[in-house]
Amino acid sequence: MESFGAWGLIPPILTITLAFVTKDVVISLFLGIFTGSLIVSGGNPFAAMTHLVDLIAGSLNDGWNIRIFLFCAMLGGLVGMLSRTGSAKAFGRWAAKKLHGGRSSLLMAWFCGLLVFVDDYFNSLAVGTVMRPITDKHKIPRAQLAYILDSTAAPVCILMPISSWVVTVMSIVKGSEGFERFGISELSFFLRTIPYNIYAILTLVMVLATTQANLNFGPMAASIRYARSTGKLYNEAYGQAPGEVSVEDGSARARAIDMLLPIIVLIVIAVLMFPMTTWMQARDGATVVTIADAMRSMTLADAFNNTDASRALFYAVIFTTVITYIYYLCRGLFTPKTASDALVDGIKSMVPALIILTMAWTIGTIIKSSPEDGGLGLATFLSKTVVGGGFPLQLVPIIAVALSALISFSTGTSWGTFAIMIPIVMPIAVGLAEAKGLDGAATLNATLIAVGAVLSGAVFGDHASPISDTTILSSVGSGCPHLEHVKTQMPYAVTVMLCASFGYLLGGVFLNEIVAWAGTLAVFALALAILPRKWAQD
Repeated sequence: MESFGAWGLIPPILTITLAFVTKDVVISLFLGIFTGSLIVSGGNPFAAMTHLVDLIAGSLNDGWNIRIFLFCAMLGGLVGMLSRTGSAKAFGRWAAKKLHGGRSSLLMAWFCGLLVFVDDYFNSLAVGTVMRPITDKHKIPRAQLAYILDSTAAPVCILMPISSWVVTVMSIVKGSEGFERFGISELSFFLRTIPYNIYAILTLVMVLATTQANLNFGPMAASIRYARSTGKLYNEAYGQAPGEVSVEDGSARARAIDMLLPIIVLIVIAVLMFPMTTWMQARDGATVVTIADAMRSMTLADAFNNTDASRALFYAVIFTTVITYIYYLCRGLFTPKTASDALVDGIKSMVPALIILTMAWTIGTIIKSSPEDGGLGLATFLSKTVVGGGFPLQLVPIIAVALSALISFSTGTSWGTFAIMIPIVMPIAVGLAEAKGLDGAATLNATLIAVGAVLSGAVFGDHASPISDTTILSSVGSGCPHLEHVKTQMPYAVTVMLCASFGYLLGGVFLNEIVAWAGTLAVFALALAILPRKWAQD
């Protein structure tokens, strides 16, 4: 038996429905997994629970998964140490000396958001802590700062190869039906999705258009006028602004380099480790004995393409954490006791994400695996059903982005959306492409568009949803009333989403990212030509 047929649809449908109703992704994923286990176990609840526990343990028993799990935990610890030293405030003091106008302050906030890409929570709070005194000095409404913080959180984290977001995507892709056909590493696959992640990239462009070209409209334009006419940086009609929130103990000894150095070290070590892990694993003790032998046996491009990203990133974060720990102690920015507390607190902050990550692996396993391996075989069933039913490949990206946006917006999280949608979309895209007789390169291209659509839809929901953690933290970090932030940001996010959706429609038809971007940018330019003139009042 290849699958449980339509019965396999129950867990993902139940998970999506519960996510909408409960707004709790962890419980929804757990119950979805339990329902799948119940089907596999023939309706026996005791057997289903033991099967579920075995699935979770099996997910963490995998070498790739456990290294990614530990990478995320240690990344949280590194962010915890960064938060405790006062280095972000020191960077802000340095930046304030270089900025002499409101527009340059907004540009610096955007740049800092790009720089602090390792964690979305730290991004919203640290950049807000750094930039709020500067933007306040230049009478910039808090809603504008909140929009920049939110727009450089999830959209940036999903584009950078060295973040907990990206390793989560790579892990889910790695376990999805059809990936093994491409013969490339998870890192290579992710890097190739970047041009198709239209929403995330266009959101960063939208920030520049509104802050540097002053193409504001809707409620944001109203908030800017209110700040200019009254001198108040937020509108009390939306409620009180959050109080001053500090994510740092602060230190008079901290300097701007104390924030930059750990990030630079992490990037450099990770880049070095991507090919290094391939060379290390290539040693066979016979013909390839040393690293030098391994380097001579393959090109640098092959070493990058065949890398084990889980090893490279785990090594990088361990070395970076140790170097940062020693550096901060030598600088006198904290004591061994406060350093340990900061490390532990940072790891604790990652626990909810780690739970979602584990549940994502588990539901992916039960969706993908055959009944003989304790799964539902849903990926095989969906692929064959969709292919046999003559479903048009051209519509997969637009449907994927719409469903992902709906799920993520309703639940406020993108990680759970990744876990639900990628294992379903990937085998469908691969099956339809192969049924059309496309070659390997074209099949990969069709799959990249489909997965890019999932990523875009999921990031939109995380960015725009009022119940998203990053949306809330962006309000806190900027000191903006939450309702004002949500209302002023929503038209911008929806505009970008609609433009991206048009691009995915074209991209699905032509299976070409250039066509997708040409259509997206044409609609985007039209929107920015019309909306600031027609929707200047609110």
